[in-house]
Amino acid sequence: MELRQLRYFVAVAEELNFGRAAERLLIAGPSLSQQIKALEHDLGVRLFDRDRRSVALTPAGAALLPHTRALLERADDLQRRAAEMSGSEQVRLGYVDWLPADLTARTSAVAQLRTDAWIAPSHAQAARVADGSLDLAVCWLRTQDLEQYALSARLVGADRLYAVAAGDDTGDVHAQDTAVLLDEDITSWASWNLYAAQLARDTGARMVRISDGGITGPAFFDHVRRSRRPVINAPKGQTTPLPSDLVRRPVIAPRVYWTWSVVWRRGEERAAVLAVVDALTSEVGDLGIHRPDAWLPDSDPNRQ
Repeated sequence: MELRQLRYFVAVAEELNFGRAAERLLIAGPSLSQQIKALEHDLGVRLFDRDRRSVALTPAGAALLPHTRALLERADDLQRRAAEMSGSEQVRLGYVDWLPADLTARTSAVAQLRTDAWIAPSHAQAARVADGSLDLAVCWLRTQDLEQYALSARLVGADRLYAVAAGDDTGDVHAQDTAVLLDEDITSWASWNLYAAQLARDTGARMVRISDGGITGPAFFDHVRRSRRPVINAPKGQTTPLPSDLVRRPVIAPRVYWTWSVVWRRGEERAAVLAVVDALTSEVGDLGIHRPDAWLPDSDPNRQ
């Protein structure tokens, strides 16, 4: 049994979907499945009930999940203490889906950066920074979230969101002629649901409520095929290749942006943490978010 297998178990338990968990962990789906089977063999219990349509925790899996999370937290604490003893301060960074491509190049000269393997939604990562489980996180937060968690934030990246549509029309589409999906799973999709609802209210895009986790992945493409409107693609799906029968369409009037901020605790005094913040944000430009035709939610701390 290996720590990485335990992290894989937690990811699948949170996603309840092997494909999404594999994307989150940046590993191949078959490899993830094999590692879970190996863990089940080592533990002597079945962790998941799975078939072609669904994945669910077994009673044993549900019982072991909180103990696994606690064990991983203790392992993280052990690594942190060891780094302190060696005189090399470690900075723990969490993220949701996106990190700068040149992360290592930006930060290697200022700190020993450890990217946390537990990928979680924005609100969960913010809570982990607030409680000290992480030093920094790259995520999407509103101004009121920063106040709630007593965090500071700086812009580190932005995605211009596009729409996905059936057919062969790749021309611009007005935001008011698109649809946005909101999933009833408010634990996994809390940040996206808040963002999408505000986008619909501000632009006239149609809100479509779903219950199958189809914000990304094959289920998302099925929603697009059934929709009479192009559907806004969430940040987590921005780099996913499209099926041959679907196309990307730029969204205009307005251009729709999603921002990524690096967040840290207010009052942070450790030089290594603050140095990583500076390294990640010192050369970040406007990224298009302040164009006259750009849209961000009113609550986005990067709006001004």
